[in-house]
Amino acid sequence: MPASIPHTTLPSGAKIPTFGLGTWRMGEDARRRKDELAALRHGLDSGITLIDTAEMYGDAESIVGEAIRGRRDDLFIVSKVLPENATRKGTITACERSLKKLKTDRIDLYLLHWRGSVPLEETIEAFAHLVETGKICDWGVSNFDISDMGEIWKTPQGNGVAANQVLYNLSRRGIEFDLMPWCRKHKVPVMAYSPIEQGRLLGSPALRDVAERHGATPAQVALAWLMRHDDVVVIPKAGTVAHVDENLASLDVILTQDDFALLDRAFPPPRKAQPLEML
Repeated sequence: MPASIPHTTLPSGAKIPTFGLGTWRMGEDARRRKDELAALRHGLDSGITLIDTAEMYGDAESIVGEAIRGRRDDLFIVSKVLPENATRKGTITACERSLKKLKTDRIDLYLLHWRGSVPLEETIEAFAHLVETGKICDWGVSNFDISDMGEIWKTPQGNGVAANQVLYNLSRRGIEFDLMPWCRKHKVPVMAYSPIEQGRLLGSPALRDVAERHGATPAQVALAWLMRHDDVVVIPKAGTVAHVDENLASLDVILTQDDFALLDRAFPPPRKAQPLEML
């Protein structure tokens, strides 16, 4: 078994695991549903308690709902509302739709998937209503840059934002210059999606060199590199049982200063502000 999964704390005081199961693009191909469901169940059986999903992710919420049957109380579920649904009424309706698919009475963390045309104050009012009625426990955002975070922080109830889920991996380090420091200052955890750049990182010679030193895979090194932060939540997707096991074993990979230096040379940290990247 891998090392135990650490937790970080949301502004509300709730604990969130820093390693979980992503579900982006699950449910898009019915032929893969059986494997995807098995992967989620295996992850839960192996001690993973966080699942990240969204209404945008095809039929992923329904697959998650099936996977978590009978064990909901032990889990931390994250889902997201699309910006075009993020009016006050639309957010509430979208949340109720997600709850039905997830077969649960609450979502632990509910995110605005990215910023759209609906005023932030209106979406936050809906989030506050959902918290008051017990349908969500905390709310946050996704794909928000530092200017967006500053703006939301100034709105009424905006300092209730609990997390910001963004694209962050070895090849996408722009947030380290300003967004991550802002989030740390305000105690808002970062959630890192696409932690291995949808597999595109795996051919990196530097990752392969470090992996060889540790008897690990490049994917495990890329995940371990992210897990060095105790306030970053990493949510790799795994569509098979074997992939879940590979990802989970990254918790046992302890990188050295030499490893970090090699990876910094191959993937230099930002030296100036950069626009937030998205996939």
